[in-house]
Amino acid sequence: MTPVVEKLGTAVDDWVSTNNSRLVAVRRHLHAHPELAFAEFETTSFLEQQLRNVGLNPRRLPTGTGLVCDVGSGNPVVVLRADIDALPLADLKDVAYASTRDGLCHACGHDVHTSVVLGVAMALAGLDGLPGRVRCIFQPAEETVPGGATEVVASGVLDGASRAFAVHCDPSVPAGKIGLRTGPITAACDRIDITLLGPGGHTARPQLTVDLVDALGRLITDLPGLLSRQVDPRSGMSLVWGAVNAGVAANAIPQRGSLRGTVRVLDRELWKDAEQLMRSLVERVAATTGAEVDVDYVRGLPPVVNDPRAVALMRAAALETVGNERVVVSAQSMGGEDFGWFADVMPIALARLGTHGGGPPLDLHRGTFDVDERAIGVGVRLMARTALHALEADAAPPRTGKRAPGDTQSRPTVDERREPDDEFHRSAERG
Repeated sequence: MTPVVEKLGTAVDDWVSTNNSRLVAVRRHLHAHPELAFAEFETTSFLEQQLRNVGLNPRRLPTGTGLVCDVGSGNPVVVLRADIDALPLADLKDVAYASTRDGLCHACGHDVHTSVVLGVAMALAGLDGLPGRVRCIFQPAEETVPGGATEVVASGVLDGASRAFAVHCDPSVPAGKIGLRTGPITAACDRIDITLLGPGGHTARPQLTVDLVDALGRLITDLPGLLSRQVDPRSGMSLVWGAVNAGVAANAIPQRGSLRGTVRVLDRELWKDAEQLMRSLVERVAATTGAEVDVDYVRGLPPVVNDPRAVALMRAAALETVGNERVVVSAQSMGGEDFGWFADVMPIALARLGTHGGGPPLDLHRGTFDVDERAIGVGVRLMARTALHALEADAAPPRTGKRAPGDTQSRPTVDERREPDDEFHRSAERG
């Protein structure tokens, strides 16, 4: 740790200790006032006022909701991203800060993510000597497809920045712990809708028509098996059906049937070819049944693939925040997260913030979800120190002597430098 990072990081620690109740109050306000994607107007106004109160000058994103706010000046610039939207779920908790809006709930921890990045901005706003700029982005519409991150990238607010970091609540990890992982940490998620057509007929004479129910059954069972033999199993590609529909009468073969499912994959390069692969496999199976087939394939979110050097910066920050024993290897998730779009323009890293406070786990996307609020201060300290390490690593001119964690000068290539928790790049011969 360099003297600058140590001094500023200690100042952030002190700020969090003094303002912990303030951070909790912010989170509870956000939790009680959830808003859906691209409708986060009150949330945006609330955050805007909080930032202006500490002397910062946030500006709204072109989407009309969400903010971007720089702390510090000059270069380099690193990005911290929070998502601000809620879900269309009823809040089922009996707490003082329960949602005040029927059918809306912060059930994915976005209120925590937002409180963390807001806390970083507020803590750093009172410090002198930042070695660059920390660009805090409060992004709308993470819960949509393809996600509000696409609007952020298209708006150009990431221009000039060197790296981006984010944090996501993890209810399977105890509060006070931080999960890190190099390489894929969340999956791409696409939707596939298949429609089969045939002349219909009597179930007594299936040989005289096209048995669409049988055809649907073949697609349901054959496609996942064929897929497993077409791609490298290490890519983490899966096809899971969520809906099937055909017919109404027990003795009539229908004229129309449909299947709906999701295609998920951890490998970003394979994701680019996923649509073509799936269309080809569907046509191959359908051709054996005689049914006409139509495929509607909707590309969703890319996988979040954590850059090794960015993870090294987060690891250094995590060790300083919680210590070695509380930094754990994060499991890969087949869930989607639109932060992956940021990787189109810069290296990224997403950390898992432990939020479990004891008792049965409170899973994400459920109306019962809640967090141990001690995690908020941990998140602020982690993200502030991550930003400080990134600014030091990306500062120019290059320093001599010992490099800061994640310094891109004279670093080994990604292939030469493999992180110990990078499952995706471990030797295949181990199995």
